[in-house]
Amino acid sequence: MLNKSILTLAIATALTATLAATSGCAVTRKQETVGAYIDDAALTTKVKAKFADNTTVSAMAISVETMKGTVQLSGFAKTAEERMMAEKLARETSGVVAVRNDIVVRPAP
Repeated sequence: MLNKSILTLAIATALTATLAATSGCAVTRKQETVGAYIDDAALTTKVKAKFADNTTVSAMAISVETMKGTVQLSGFAKTAEERMMAEKLARETSGVVAVRNDIVVRPAP
């Protein structure tokens, strides 16, 4: 349980550092305001934290990107259950408008 808390903290810290480093730069991805960029970064952090706290979903194997409230999931899941759980957790996150699930199921060899 302690390892998951450390992982969640590490992910949140890395995302916060990235956000702080880029907040003075021009907003990318054609978003209209810095506020929208910050909101998307916060949503990404929330979703990744939910993944880190969940025993079914691998937070390290699934990528999360957010743009204007739409969350895109990508990467590899070991089972269809993991793929569906990742989507469910993302959809249940406050502020998420839509989820695009591009996770590929690739069972372990």
